[in-house]
Amino acid sequence: MIKYNGINHLAMATGDMDSTIRFWRDLLGMRLIAGLGSPGYRHYFFEISAKDSIAFFEWPGIRPAQEKEHGRPVVGPFIFDHVSFGVGTRDELWELRDKIAAAGFWSSEVIDHGFIYSVYSFDPNGIPIEFSWNVEGVDIRKNPKMADSEPSDICREGTEPRSDKWPAVKGPTPEKDKKVYPGVGSELFHGTVKK
Repeated sequence: MIKYNGINHLAMATGDMDSTIRFWRDLLGMRLIAGLGSPGYRHYFFEISAKDSIAFFEWPGIRPAQEKEHGRPVVGPFIFDHVSFGVGTRDELWELRDKIAAAGFWSSEVIDHGFIYSVYSFDPNGIPIEFSWNVEGVDIRKNPKMADSEPSDICREGTEPRSDKWPAVKGPTPEKDKKVYPGVGSELFHGTVKK
């Protein structure tokens, strides 16, 4: 079974990298840890934690998304509702709320969800964001809770992954065929794109 170690990065888009840097680095305090670019293209990464980051592509013509209340149902093609960033203490949640409001961005009140307290807002690109603090003594990772009054049959199978529901790998990639190809970013460490 694969053991995941976090979100390597979330990839978002912006039409204004400067306002994105001001918000994510300077207001929220996430270090700018990598930047790739060439005319008409930028891809910058901000550190969320020791293992997690958020990245932005800057593309000409991108406009901020229309703000939609977090969790409000929509109709039609749709991909993403919001992303929640964990904070270490209850006081840090209040500190973030105060900083966001002082900077002129909308911020919700602190909301009690039972297992987390949350503050909701939007970045300059209209990306819906949430900041969450885990309530002490309540750990849904150790003790999962399901309160759906009408769970599907698949949900009733339990919380643990069921690998028997997908075809097994019959021929793993042989070591001699495990090739790695150069991509954007290798110039950060090799000087030029590695060939």
